[in-house]
Order: sequence, then structure tokens, then C-alpha cells
Amino acid sequence: NDEAKRNKIWTIVTTVSSVLVILIAIFLLTKMFTGNPLEGSWADEDGNLNLTIEHDGALIVNIPAIGEEESVDVEMEYTIDKEEKTITIKEDEARLQEAVEHSNGQYTEETLKSAVSPIVTTFDYSVEQDQLILTEREYGDQMIFIKE
Repeated sequence: NDEAKRNKIWTIVTTVSSVLVILIAIFLLTKMFTGNPLEGSWADEDGNLNLTIEHDGALIVNIPAIGEEESVDVEMEYTIDKEEKTITIKEDEARLQEAVEHSNGQYTEETLKSAVSPIVTTFDYSVEQDQLILTEREYGDQMIFIKE
């Protein structure tokens, strides 16, 4: 009698374990192939910009403090093409104006536009370990970011 109960319990345990392993494998494969490879926080190698790439097409550019001025965040939009491995970053005038207002007069619209202008274009991207390389499609200039 005890042997029959043990066999039944063992069958239930192995079945549940197998189902969990399969579900976890499906989740990981889905996440790996459908996730955004650029999502996360990235710091410019030269210290000029910090990027926070979010999953919903929003990108936050943090311009570090310059002199006595504080750092400022500028929200932008991006589209990503995983097959072509390109990212297109677009300037949002309304959000740029919001950043000017939140800077308490430390930054002007022209200052912020010139600070974010190097990344307002289409780039080919490459992610290797904790390094993001953005290569401008037109001129071939590269920007290197390190994952934070």
C-alpha cells in the first residue's frame, strides 16, 4: 500500500516539475527573442551623456552637470528595428521645453538641443557584453556606452 502511494506521489512530483521546467524555458526563450536588447541604463564612455532606454519607446537622456549647473533629463522617443539592428532617436519639442522649465533657468532650449543633437539620428547598434556601440549611418561616427 505504501509503495503505491509513493509511486503516485513521485509521478505527481515529476509531472509538476517537468511542466515548470517547460514553462520557464518558454518564458526565457520568449524574453530572449522578443525583448529589447538595448533596454537599461547606459553611460557614455566620454561622460557626456547617460541614456536610459525603456521598453515603451521612451528614452531619457541625462546631460551631466556642467560647471555650476545641475544635470538635466531630456525625454525623447525611439524606434528600434531588431532585424536591421538600427535605432532611430527623435527629438520631442514638448518634452524638451519641459526639461528647460525644470532646469530653473540653468539651460536654454538651444543649449539642450545642441547637447542632444549628436544622438538625434538613426544608428546601427551593436551590443557586446556590457558595451553598446552606436554607429551613425550617414557618417560612421561611433558612440560607445557602458551598461550601468
